[in-house]
Amino acid sequence: MSRSKRAKLGREEEGRQLLLPGLPDHLAHLCLSQVPARVLFSVCHSWRRLLYSPSFPPFLSVYALLSSSSAGSASAVSDEDRDENDTHLGFSSYDPISGAWRPLPPPPPDPPLRVVLVRHPSFIARRLPIQSVALSGHLLLLAATTHQLLPALPRPLVFSPASNQWRLGPSLTTRRRWCAAGAAAGCVYVASGMGAEYNMEVARCAERWDLRKPQWEEVARLKDSKFSREAVEAVGCRGRLCMVNVKGNAAKDGAIYNVEQNAWEEMPRGMLAGWKGPAASMDEDAIYVVDEAMGTLKEYKWEMDEWKTVMESERFKGASQMTAGGGRVCAVLAGGVGIAVVDVLARPPNMWVVEPPSGMLVMTVHVLPRMSRPDTEDI
Repeated sequence: MSRSKRAKLGREEEGRQLLLPGLPDHLAHLCLSQVPARVLFSVCHSWRRLLYSPSFPPFLSVYALLSSSSAGSASAVSDEDRDENDTHLGFSSYDPISGAWRPLPPPPPDPPLRVVLVRHPSFIARRLPIQSVALSGHLLLLAATTHQLLPALPRPLVFSPASNQWRLGPSLTTRRRWCAAGAAAGCVYVASGMGAEYNMEVARCAERWDLRKPQWEEVARLKDSKFSREAVEAVGCRGRLCMVNVKGNAAKDGAIYNVEQNAWEEMPRGMLAGWKGPAASMDEDAIYVVDEAMGTLKEYKWEMDEWKTVMESERFKGASQMTAGGGRVCAVLAGGVGIAVVDVLARPPNMWVVEPPSGMLVMTVHVLPRMSRPDTEDI
């Protein structure tokens, strides 16, 4: 018998063994769910497969939209010529237990991800935004731009790590790009932005989608069109959706959407003054921001209307996007060359960097449960 056949037979025999001798598997599940994920991964193949099974409590992983390093020089081309650019964009997940990247399955072909443009000759010095949101254990791709400068996504693309599958969400009431996008209180929101061209009605309207419902619904309109200036994160926290209309350290306007009252409010002065870079919410309870000019990670204190410094690092300078979850804050480093991960629960907070796969750059990042894997997959 060849070595490969013996190894395969060994794996099959191991797979038929009880997870814990003397216990039925449903009780073994309960016991092993209390064991740290890193221990399960390192002991044996049967425990490792259990760790990634849909029935086992998932640990958190990092999900990223990646672009090839050559995508930055991509120009507008015809549909016939775009096949060569199919691999410029793709989603992958970084598994902190195995320390490896794993690509997500390709999303549905309609709309195809290949029509999404990263850069355009008219804006060669600026990367065009691709907006995605994490909500209720799902990854949603919401807005992007085509090479014809049109909204690329008539409906959201939704990925479920539990099923390891994509699906299409309902059509947006108004197709848009260059908008505000975020999640709060179980719903995803898009607001302002533009369609094929600037339109005052689009710039002031907002809509939301509850993933349990079959369609989007319009919500209270913004009082002005100032939020169509730039694609921004709308950060959900404590029943509110908070956003500013310009990224970075420039003068800006802020607004807060009150979910319960379906009304827009003024942003507190302290919150607006310290919002000097990408921001994210930790479990919709705390807001973190990176001052991309000073290289400082800060947390907003609601009661005092001020930002408290968490840590400083040169690596934070030029950070372009961030997310938070499970006690970690993740920031995309300047140029997309890596992801800074900060354990904000540690005292003092500690940081490490996750590098993207070779030849790729990070565009956006999210924290979600790990992907499940088939029992037949070799892990």
